[in-house]
Amino acid sequence: MCGIIGYSGRFDHGALLCGMQSLAHRGPDDSGSFFDDAAAVGLAHTRLSIIDLSPLGHQPMSVLDGAVQLVFNGEIYNYRELRKELEAKGHVFRGHSDTEVILHLYLEEGEQMLSRLNGIFTVAFFDRRNGSMLIARDALGVKPLYYTTNLRGLAFASEIKALLDLAPEARALDPVSIHRYLTYLWCPGEGTPLKDVRKVLPGEAMIVRNGTIERRWIWYELPAFRGISADLSEHDAVKGTEASVRKAVERQMVADVPVGAFLSGGLDSSAVVAFAREINPQLQCFTILQRGGAEPGVVDDLPYARRVAKHLNVPLEAVEIDSSRMAGDIERMIWQLDEPLADPAPLNVLYICELARKQGAKVLLSGAGGDDLFTGYRRHRAVELQRYWDWMPRGLRGMIERGASKLDQRRSLGRQLAKFTNGAGLDGDARIANYFAWSRESDLRALYSDSMLRDLGAHTAIEPMLDFMRPLPRSVPPLERMLALEQRFFLSDHNLPYTDKMSMAVGVEVRVPLLDLELVEFAARIPTHVKQKGSVGKWVFKKAMEPYLPHDVIYRPKSGFGAPLRTWMRHELRPLLNDLLSADSLRRRGLFKPEAVASLIDANQSGRVDASYTLLSLLSIEIWCRRFIDARGATKVG
Repeated sequence: MCGIIGYSGRFDHGALLCGMQSLAHRGPDDSGSFFDDAAAVGLAHTRLSIIDLSPLGHQPMSVLDGAVQLVFNGEIYNYRELRKELEAKGHVFRGHSDTEVILHLYLEEGEQMLSRLNGIFTVAFFDRRNGSMLIARDALGVKPLYYTTNLRGLAFASEIKALLDLAPEARALDPVSIHRYLTYLWCPGEGTPLKDVRKVLPGEAMIVRNGTIERRWIWYELPAFRGISADLSEHDAVKGTEASVRKAVERQMVADVPVGAFLSGGLDSSAVVAFAREINPQLQCFTILQRGGAEPGVVDDLPYARRVAKHLNVPLEAVEIDSSRMAGDIERMIWQLDEPLADPAPLNVLYICELARKQGAKVLLSGAGGDDLFTGYRRHRAVELQRYWDWMPRGLRGMIERGASKLDQRRSLGRQLAKFTNGAGLDGDARIANYFAWSRESDLRALYSDSMLRDLGAHTAIEPMLDFMRPLPRSVPPLERMLALEQRFFLSDHNLPYTDKMSMAVGVEVRVPLLDLELVEFAARIPTHVKQKGSVGKWVFKKAMEPYLPHDVIYRPKSGFGAPLRTWMRHELRPLLNDLLSADSLRRRGLFKPEAVASLIDANQSGRVDASYTLLSLLSIEIWCRRFIDARGATKVG
């Protein structure tokens, strides 16, 4: 894993090198740069050495006497097979890195080579032979990549903070994206907090020449769009899941440095560890020990993690954390994330990766993605039940929604019912997409200043999801439609970026075997009733793991990260809340009505509403603005 940054156009050498230094945490082992002033191209790279630790893995890497240059961030898990193919065609290799393999694959197949890669990556090839640059991101968006275009040309980088070194003028806030961060706690689609900075989408590629995007396209489409038939029997689905997960884990164990694993004690991470220990019986595993308790109603993971470690006979180390430490690290978290993602869960990744790095592990395997392939979230059960809503008149559904919203939000049951019925009056894809929303559109608009409302106009938060779902064949059932949203948005715009950035903050590479492309393709062939069987989510995965894990671990209650956020808002984070969301602060920022925010804080403090995550989102946006906007001389919505 590494950091990449570059440009096509009239940008400054020194600014590129400053951006490279801003990515030093992503690649503490080596760095390098390339400039072609005649072609107005610059590339830079910071390296975290994982495969082929020798200088032969240095980047930017070139062939044909420098005619083709490459910067690459990621890992290609099928690079050995590809290398054998290329050697059979006469290609000669100097080292043993996957970087060199994809460079030669580009020479052989050009842009078509992207479809041959099973891995996690962002790449930029500069081809001096025709003056073009090929920029691309992996199929599911595991590795982040941002870009900006202006009169000088196009610039890109692995992180926004580095991109702003190269293009400091790209500072105007985007009100539409701010609205989406508040609605979902993350921003679906290509938007970022900055109007002129965009994400390269998962599975997207572009050709750039002379600072202009000549062509952009999606080189990988999710299986749901390709009409793959979900025709597997229960038996074949269970056996195939077992074999596919094992193969994915085995493939992703390849490294020239120590490999460890996250172990929360949930099914996903436990399954990854179960198969990884077949290759390395002494696999180092890491988990969280949370002092002071988690959120009420949240199951403690630690006893389950210890149970799995004992069952599989693997070493387990726990990093101790407490509420005070976590609350104090919120500002650090937002800076590292580049985006105002309002979720404390990234801190878990940071703390575990810090411990792993101290213990010598530069690579960790994660269980991320299991719920997004096989089901497992509450919303998957909810969408399966929505056929019962369809029997009710829309007016009655709206009455139920309004009634549930008035339930006691201090109790988890009241919060869950309110969330379950939110959007009950909607139909079709709009109702499916609405399950991802944390706040209602009308509630948020009541917080916005007049200028924010003008800039927002008629834009809605749900637009990117509905646009994405429009080409989906109507024959795709509701649950598969939701899983497509999980894979395209919840993963690539939330879970995967924070996992990448918090791990790379301390020079650790995180791999996600459950999102191996072969496994993704296989999971698409499993019928929905085998994934979600009644109230049992992830049924096929659970059955597949019964020979390997304790029954009480496989069928334990679903548990998310239990940071006591509601307590933080009333205690640990209250001083920060009073400072950053004060009337003076909000007036200066110009995004929100001070009196509306003060009223929300009071209602949350008294327990009349549960607005903790909305307040964290407001807090995160202000923290982000102070670090990324104010420090660079701009304060207003652009």
